[in-house]
Amino acid sequence: MPGRSTIRIDGSEVPVLSANTVVVGTGAAGYCAADRLVQYGQRDVLIISDRITTGSSRNAGSDKQTYYKLTLGGATGDSVAEMAQTLFDGGAMDGDNALVEAAGSVQAFMHLVDLGVAFPRNRYGEFIGYQTDHDPRQRATSAGPYTSRTMVERLEAKVGRDGTRVVENLRVIDVLAVDGEAVGLACLRRRVTQAEAAAGASRFLLVRARSIVYATGGPAGMYARSVFPHGQWGASGAAFRAGATGKNLTEWQFGLASIAPRWNVSGSYMQVLPTFISTDTDGDDEREFLTEAIPDHKRLLSLTFLKGYQWPFDIRKARGGSCLIDLLVYRETVLRGRRVFLDFTRNPGGIPLDSDALEPPARDYLGRAGALFGTPVERLLAMNRPAYQLYREKNPAIDLARDRLEIDVCVQHNNGGLAVDHWWHSPSLTGFFPVGEAAGTHGVYRPGGAALNSTQVGAMRAAQWIAARRRGDPMDMTEFAVVATPAVIGARTLLADAGTRAAEEPDNTGDLLTATQGIMSERAGLVRSTQGVSEALERIHEMLTGLADRVVVDTASRRSVDRLFLLRDILTSQFVYLTAMDDYLRRGGRSRGSVLYTDAAGSLPQPGLPESMRFQSDDGALDAQVQEVTLGRGTDGGPTVEATWRPRRPIPDTGDDFFENIWRDFRDDGGVR
Repeated sequence: MPGRSTIRIDGSEVPVLSANTVVVGTGAAGYCAADRLVQYGQRDVLIISDRITTGSSRNAGSDKQTYYKLTLGGATGDSVAEMAQTLFDGGAMDGDNALVEAAGSVQAFMHLVDLGVAFPRNRYGEFIGYQTDHDPRQRATSAGPYTSRTMVERLEAKVGRDGTRVVENLRVIDVLAVDGEAVGLACLRRRVTQAEAAAGASRFLLVRARSIVYATGGPAGMYARSVFPHGQWGASGAAFRAGATGKNLTEWQFGLASIAPRWNVSGSYMQVLPTFISTDTDGDDEREFLTEAIPDHKRLLSLTFLKGYQWPFDIRKARGGSCLIDLLVYRETVLRGRRVFLDFTRNPGGIPLDSDALEPPARDYLGRAGALFGTPVERLLAMNRPAYQLYREKNPAIDLARDRLEIDVCVQHNNGGLAVDHWWHSPSLTGFFPVGEAAGTHGVYRPGGAALNSTQVGAMRAAQWIAARRRGDPMDMTEFAVVATPAVIGARTLLADAGTRAAEEPDNTGDLLTATQGIMSERAGLVRSTQGVSEALERIHEMLTGLADRVVVDTASRRSVDRLFLLRDILTSQFVYLTAMDDYLRRGGRSRGSVLYTDAAGSLPQPGLPESMRFQSDDGALDAQVQEVTLGRGTDGGPTVEATWRPRRPIPDTGDDFFENIWRDFRDDGGVR
């Protein structure tokens, strides 16, 4: 393989892959970055992945997964400035990122269209849109439940035609950096067996690169109650350890989702008005629990309908709004220990659907869709048959015409992440380019589908900068060996010590992973309190600092070895994220976005709910500020996190741009500056 060599570390040969640019991840952002790099003339590109077929882009979606872009149809006006303002108004979002995502949306969208993603258009070529959450216009579009999967497949095919190298079964365990510059990666080779290792095969591999595009997705492994697809873990911990700055880490999105399979139950799944049922853990003691807090049948139907496009959870809609439903589901599953199901075979309360019992938004929508009749599943088949078929495809044992669908309030997306500038270049780690969900470009709120736009625009921008400004060879191999040696020796030692303990104790990697994810969902999920976050931070810090002495690994099990390094990465991320939450609360932060922070001085969303749901709204108090955090080492050698706050960067004023001047500059540098 071109660019392959070895270096000797502590008596053993370790393989090294070399390239100008390594792209980590085979989702929509990663493949887009690789595609664009070749387009812009940088062909020395390597893509690595822990497993090509996993990840959120390929395996996540909803009833009709949304892609957000500038308006490209109809008579309603729109502009780059307006779209940038909408993104910026979400709070705590930097204006230059907002402007770039708006300005680049058409180029990114049309590239996908040209690659064959079937976004619908009318016979005159207009891409007709619809309104999504936090969107004042109709900028949203969709290619169906699997929009992001289709994007990945088309981009993957293009990368294949380009002949770009792709190597899978490599898990990033360290980002290698020196003097504030990323120079490569240390990876676990996930398919090396114990017998192969005993025969001299290295369990580790190094990647030497001048630039790293980090398309690893969000740190999905942090939570137990999650709609992130199985196999999506993220690798933010390695980036934090290398010095990458985190931004807006407090801002997660939570929403209603089925748990087997993991899938968002937004849009049509709510608009067809299913019945919410809870049972005990054995499936007995059935109750229509929403009526405890929403006894008025007309209001219950209205809130259920609104939950379809007022998704995910929004604290502003918790008092008297549709997001009261999220809190009621949370009360059933987390506080009462019960199970919650959607039943599409019968109407709420067993009452036949009556158009007079619906508020105008629901009545008008269902009427225009020709679905003012029958049972929820009959309405779903009339409105959105692909949404019904999706569950048959993902799990043939589930038929919504017959079976209940178990749901919970799950973590769905991280609006924060690794800090980037307007070229998606890390401000604290030269040569490091987080893109997609790994990048913290979003604010407190974002329009539905803005994340998919961000994957494409961010990847395109990173590729432009790398192709124009970071050509050339990676670090000299001798110098690289000096940087890489401590990481490899550290990983070997961690694994060897954990394997030695297996002679006397059973493998505990699975138990530790379950425990740490449970802590996050219980103390740092949809509902958080100062005490809960503080206790979680203390426990995670203890687990992180004690991991090397407590973890037990069955080295004959590739899964166990894999989980060892996942644990280290997840615990690192959890420690950084919890510190950000703790700092937010110490600064006086209150409930905002998709999170309720318990506040004894606040009020309940409505009488009768648990005291833990008493809150005060932030009301935009910190919208003009951005929190950034950096992982470091204390005087005792243990991990510490420094949190700082700064004003968000404003939207750049380009109103005085004069064409002749911009054209002259563009001829010099292509606008890459």
